[in-house]
Parts: sequence; structure tokens; C-alpha cells
Amino acid sequence: MSVSGVIVPAVTPIDESGRPDLAAGPRYFGALAAAGITKIMLLGTNGEGPMHQTAEIGAFLGDAVGLWRTLVPDGAVVVNVSAAGTRESLRRAELAAEAGCDAVALSPPCYFHHDERDIIEHYRAGRTAAVPVIAYNIPRYAPPFSAGSIAAVADMEHVVGVKDSSGDMDILRQWLDVKRHRPHFGVNQGAEGKMLGALAEGADGLTPGIANIAPRVALELVAAHHAGDQERAVQAQERIIRLIGIHQRVRPGVPVIKATLALRGLCRAAVAPPLRTLDGAELAALREFLAGFEPELIGAAE
Repeated sequence: MSVSGVIVPAVTPIDESGRPDLAAGPRYFGALAAAGITKIMLLGTNGEGPMHQTAEIGAFLGDAVGLWRTLVPDGAVVVNVSAAGTRESLRRAELAAEAGCDAVALSPPCYFHHDERDIIEHYRAGRTAAVPVIAYNIPRYAPPFSAGSIAAVADMEHVVGVKDSSGDMDILRQWLDVKRHRPHFGVNQGAEGKMLGALAEGADGLTPGIANIAPRVALELVAAHHAGDQERAVQAQERIIRLIGIHQRVRPGVPVIKATLALRGLCRAAVAPPLRTLDGAELAALREFLAGFEPELIGAAE
């Protein structure tokens, strides 16, 4: 499983009962594919992953992976299986593998402030997963990796790469150093404001949440960088920075992304509680903000 290019951390359509349901976002995945996206991550932060009960994710994963295989036959699907404990993560990994995913993303266990040894053992247990494991460094929600845990986890054969959402370039460089003895170890970066810098440092790919609503801009940034067109790459990064202003102008987080997709006719705006949908004033602010980005937005007609 390669972490190169753009991986979209997909939202999770939710039905009236609050359960993940592909039918609640009938055009969303098709619009991503039509925009040129080939790789997605299900049940990540933008997918409200840890908020969906393990007992409720199996059918959704099967439907979503099956649809993506139809839409993008040569594409790839990663499933985030992070949870508060190792056993729960491994059960979610079983369901993800049964659904046919290509790899699972696994963060250190959340809630408790686990030490380095706990984190290493958590990843060592991941060797039982039926698919490759991608380490998921997201210190905003889970214990951070230390130099010691990075070195230990990077030496585990079943761990094939990392998605680093720390936004810390020094941490990213530590993951990039792994390539010196594991050239095929993939490094993917998820901090939207520093994507071009990460690629310049040697990152293989990006997982930007804003790509849910502006996938072409993220693809353009990567393409321009690889083509050596620095001016176009910088312009794409600047557009992304302006776009992520949506979280300051309206409200931070998943609800504003889903509301945007709902306005585009792609997915229900419903979010998992205790998250809440946008109120009237926020929707008005959202429409005003989006008016300045119409050419860049994912389209309902795609």
C-alpha cells in the first residue's frame, strides 16, 4: 500500500438513526472519483471514526470499499482503526480487512497518557492484522510519538508507513529519516498549512481534510511540485491556506465540511453526537465564504 499522492480522509455519511450508511451520501464518493482522487481513508478524523461504534461499521466499510473498487478499480482504501485500547483497534482492523481495504491506519491508543513502552507494544500487537499497518501520528487526539517509539515502530515489518498529522516539521523529518534503512517506508503528511513544505522535505504524499471539498486543488499542488513548477505549487498551497480559513470563519471541524458537501448535494450534513450541525447563522456565513471559491469546489454534477 503506497501512501504517495493525495489520500482524501473521507467523511462518513450518516443516516437518520445516526449510523454510518453509504446511502446517506449517494453522490459523494462519485464526485471524489470524478475529480481525480484515487485513494481514500475511511473513518479518520473527518470520518468521525472513533465516534462510530465498532458493531456498526462493518456493513458501511463493506459498502464503501466495494463502491470505491467500482469507481476507481486501481485505487486504494485505508481504514482508520484507532481506538482507546489495543483489542478494540484490532477488532476494527478485522472488520476493515474483511471489507477488503488495502491497509489500516493506527494511532497510539487515545484517552490515557500512555508511555513509550505502551505505544510500542500497541503497534507490535498490530502484526496480527491481515493487512499492512500505517502508523497514524495525531498528537492532538492521541499520545505523541517519541524518538524511541518512532525508531521501534519503524522497524516493524508490518508497519509500512506513517501518516503524520503533527504539523511539526522536526517530527516529520524523524519519520523521513526512516527511509535511510527502509527506502520503501512511506511518509504521508496531514497538516494542511504545511503540505508543500512536507513534499519539499521528501514526504511521499498528503492526506488533507480540505480535499473533501476541494480535491482538485490538493491534486494540483502535488502535480505542480512533482513537475518542478514551484510557482504553481506555491499558488496551490496559498489557495489551500485560504480555504482552511473556513474553520475560523464558520466553525472548526467536521460539521463545516459536511455542511459544505450537503450544500453541494453530495452528502447529508448529519454528524455523530455530540457534534452538532451548523445553525442558521453559521450556514449563512458558510455560503458567503464558499462564494469566493466556487471554481475550486467539488461539484455535484461531477
